[in-house]
Amino acid sequence: MTQSFASPDLLDEMMPPRNLWLDAWDRFQRNKMAVIGLVIAVLTLLLGIFGPALAPYDYKYIDMRALAQPPSLEHPMGTDEIGRDMLSRILQGARTAVMVAIFVTVINTVLGLALGVLSAYMGGIVDMAIMRLADILLAFPGLLLVAFVNATMKRPVGLVSLWLYELTGIAFFENTLVINYLIVLWAISLIGWPGLARLVRGQILSLREREFIKAQVAMGSPGWRIMALHLIPNAIGPLIVAVSASIGGAMVLESSLSYLGLGIQPPGASWGRMIVENMLQWSVYPHLVAMPSLVLAICVFGFNFLGDGLNDALNPRQIQS
Repeated sequence: MTQSFASPDLLDEMMPPRNLWLDAWDRFQRNKMAVIGLVIAVLTLLLGIFGPALAPYDYKYIDMRALAQPPSLEHPMGTDEIGRDMLSRILQGARTAVMVAIFVTVINTVLGLALGVLSAYMGGIVDMAIMRLADILLAFPGLLLVAFVNATMKRPVGLVSLWLYELTGIAFFENTLVINYLIVLWAISLIGWPGLARLVRGQILSLREREFIKAQVAMGSPGWRIMALHLIPNAIGPLIVAVSASIGGAMVLESSLSYLGLGIQPPGASWGRMIVENMLQWSVYPHLVAMPSLVLAICVFGFNFLGDGLNDALNPRQIQS
């Protein structure tokens, strides 16, 4: 009885085509902690989008008959010292955290990618100007710089908004809460892009010396085409890792600002603001501090696990070394 064996070439043709992203996904899903981080991240995003609609009460509603109540069937996470439902406020705080994460991540990624590629590819005075600006921003402690920008910009932005309203009759910002959110988001974005720009710059400088880039230059391809089709796609892997790992940091930074009284102001809901508002009640009503702190910790751990998993999936050489 004869047996027939398929040739290696035939087996390669029968196998589905593979690429970097499919291989990375296979490595990612074998990492249990990374999968847990992905689940937590997805749930956080869903809570930020749909959470306030699922809240049992209005997060601003004050029930004088239920002051600082422990968790119960009526209030699963209890109430604060003025009778507001903690679950409703935590769900509203999730929207604030997700808003910060999405806005800051988008701004940081766009600025970091654009300035990093421009700095590395152009070189010369452009590279020097961008990198010196990044060095200046990185020289300041992040929290202090964000707190300074946030504290000093509220009055000028409010005056500009009032001047535009008197000039045009159009209310660009309906209330001071919108101005407060915008200032906090832009202040946090200010310190995030320099690190990403330096990371992208290093990747581009390394890729620029590769043979396939030199071949494109020799063929006369325009600079924008080389950047868009060759440099940026090959530098995007480490950027994804850095961005995913920085999301949790943005949430913590916003909560830290709110804890210091410089972040989201009432009636806006923020996990950091909820912690500081109830800190004096810690010894008597520990759930008022424990609930928002626990939710914030779980979200940050989730995004950190996700970032570590993406790093292991997209940089397999780092695991082997």
